[in-house]
Amino acid sequence: MKRDRIILSGIILIEIFWQSKEVNTMLERLKTSLINSPVIKRGEYNYFIHPISDGVPSIDPHMIEEIAEYILKITDIREVDTILTVEAMGIPVAIALSLKTGISLTIVRKRPYSLEGEMELSQSTGYSKGVLYINGLKREDRIIIVDNVISTGGTLLALVKALKNMGVEVSDAISVIRRRDGGLKLKELGIEPKILVTIDVSEKGVEIKNIFWDQ
Repeated sequence: MKRDRIILSGIILIEIFWQSKEVNTMLERLKTSLINSPVIKRGEYNYFIHPISDGVPSIDPHMIEEIAEYILKITDIREVDTILTVEAMGIPVAIALSLKTGISLTIVRKRPYSLEGEMELSQSTGYSKGVLYINGLKREDRIIIVDNVISTGGTLLALVKALKNMGVEVSDAISVIRRRDGGLKLKELGIEPKILVTIDVSEKGVEIKNIFWDQ
């Protein structure tokens, strides 16, 4: 019996090793493109330009597919009712997830539609403020939030608060990229977002600081 447990433990460790290696390999397109991203100044803010954050210069469909496959490895999506994202740049990855899983997609919009049950919330990022509108959700829905970039975490924090007030269960929150200089405050709500790649942005460019498997 003890020998069987040792063999089983060894098999599990090998599987974890190869899964880690596969996941890291899957992120090579994303990491390489981030390192090569141009950086511009917006006031005192170092702003990096990348297809995931801005949709320019063009979005590589292979990178989107790899990101979606990676997300499916790190979250349990089997009992999720809806994939939720905020317009606009969270949409490409969220659509890829929806197509791969057959789970419906809900997009939080920046304009009102005055539908019954519409929820309005204020949000702010590291460089802008605005109003968002949630439609298509009901109490006890189970969702995952998929975002493209977290900087200060202000938008995600406001979104999670609004969803909890609606009685919606947030089973997971995932962001493709996080700026390390952004302070995350979601732990106070019981949500710890999963970040695929953490970066530093300076005048010199983008530096990869961490990937999810290493956290």
